[in-house]
Amino acid sequence: MNLRKLIIGVSLFVSVATFANDNFDEHLKAVQDSWATVNYELAESSREKAFEALVKESASLVEQYPNRAESHIWHGIVQSSFAGAKGGLGALGLAEAAKKELEAAMAIDEKALQGSALTSLGTLYAKVPGWPIGFGNDKQAEKLFKKSLELNPSGIDINYFYADFLYAEKEYKDAFEHLKKAKAAPAREGREKADKYRQLEVDELLAKVEKKLKRRQ
Repeated sequence: MNLRKLIIGVSLFVSVATFANDNFDEHLKAVQDSWATVNYELAESSREKAFEALVKESASLVEQYPNRAESHIWHGIVQSSFAGAKGGLGALGLAEAAKKELEAAMAIDEKALQGSALTSLGTLYAKVPGWPIGFGNDKQAEKLFKKSLELNPSGIDINYFYADFLYAEKEYKDAFEHLKKAKAAPAREGREKADKYRQLEVDELLAKVEKKLKRRQ
């Protein structure tokens, strides 16, 4: 891990803590910005510990604002990202906890953040192993993705994650269409870093999809 990434890893939590007692929007944005830094800019070997620390901060957001769907959404996102960084059977407990947070957000307002709880929960259902190991369920994942698309048809995240799901299902033409929508998604104010890296993920998946489509010609 180079010095720059070490500095980022230390300073990002200072920036989150600075907003801990300020208003909700500032605290939420601090968590979002820290998530983007950990998820995209830290070395893979450092992500697990960084997400472990960020989970504590997102939990404090829920504690301070228990009636805001957005706080539950982002606690769930951080928990699920931590699960992904951790991997293995040890990640299942984190995935279960993330599922509960996202369900709590939906109970408050499933339209919050343009249906982000639906998108994130759909992704969990798609990625987590099915019974008897976990709660994964492709039918439930697709149901949630489609409901999220109704709320935010042009969103970058929903179109990317649904395309990723369709790619796994070998539905390459449909995946291609949603990736085109993701490429054309409007920029999100305050989420510039997340948008930048998500577009790189869109490009990576698009290359895989196009390769599959060429083989079918």
